[in-house]
Amino acid sequence: MKLNTIGSSILSLLAAATLAATATPVRAADPPFSNGPVWSVTQVKIKDGRFDDYVKWLASVWKPQEQALQKGGYIIGFKVLNTVDARTGDPDLLLCEEYKDMAAFDVPVAKMYAFMAKQYGSLAKANQGEIARGSIRTIMGNALYREIELK
Repeated sequence: MKLNTIGSSILSLLAAATLAATATPVRAADPPFSNGPVWSVTQVKIKDGRFDDYVKWLASVWKPQEQALQKGGYIIGFKVLNTVDARTGDPDLLLCEEYKDMAAFDVPVAKMYAFMAKQYGSLAKANQGEIARGSIRTIMGNALYREIELK
């Protein structure tokens, strides 16, 4: 009887140890980065001989618009990058807007229209400005990039 009791005790201890080992939560590996801000980058090709005209427009209209977006909390920053030694098909300028995160794009349309009306006066006026700029530049595309912050 003693041998049976000892054997049962050993089996109980082994079962308890097995349960304890399998009940330990598995810890996921820590990722080597975290999500950072999101960048919207517009690629612009400027018509020959119109670089200074377009940059003047950027300084006089686009920059104040971006500053207003920043002040309103829509973006956290902006910059213009000039392509150095561009290859065939490369844009001349990159217009960059920095957003806190992807949620920043979920602004109600009515709120954005109200902001644009305050900036430009009317949608028709904003559209006319867009048409006029078409004579000095071509928008080649736009892309979103999420910055990653390395740990």
